[in-house]
Amino acid sequence: MFHDWTPARPDEGSTARYRSLILAVPPFEAIYQQYFDFVWSSVRRLGVGGDSMDDVVQEVFIVVHSRLHTVRQPESLRSWIYGIVRRTVSGYRRTNRAKVERESVVAAEGSPLAPTPLDLTEQAGELKLLNKLLAGIDQAKREVFLLVELDEMTVPEVAEALEIPLNTAYSRLRAARLAFEEAVARHSLRSEGVARQCQS
Repeated sequence: MFHDWTPARPDEGSTARYRSLILAVPPFEAIYQQYFDFVWSSVRRLGVGGDSMDDVVQEVFIVVHSRLHTVRQPESLRSWIYGIVRRTVSGYRRTNRAKVERESVVAAEGSPLAPTPLDLTEQAGELKLLNKLLAGIDQAKREVFLLVELDEMTVPEVAEALEIPLNTAYSRLRAARLAFEEAVARHSLRSEGVARQCQS
């Protein structure tokens, strides 16, 4: 004997909540435009370089597109995307360890004129100095520092992206800032000493 079965209709409240949640998440095209530079620089900082950059960035956005429907906190979209970046880079390293480039100097893209050799030299010098100043900071603290200072993420966003307690994120940021300030001070003293030797 067959029973007449009608699917249960969701109550209006839950439907409205679901609809507002979906509407709060921007469309993929808008996310791609807004977060491309963030994803690109994050992938580069995590150690991917050269010809692999485009492939890894593309893979990140493929995952973002396929999992966008799972976003439950649209206000945390950037930290959610960074979590995807980290996992994608980690997977890339596992399958391509021999090909990972440890360091790369990449010219800034998007400028209307091609950079001159002098521009490239200055950019390379600045990047080399920054890497030198950051070299003494352990990786965990350095990652928090760069996300806050360069990508302008909030500490709660960083804690969520890295899946660490909020107090740990604040502690790492304080330690990294202190270490960076000390490295800058040492560099300044060395530069002043060299300048005095050149004058004498």
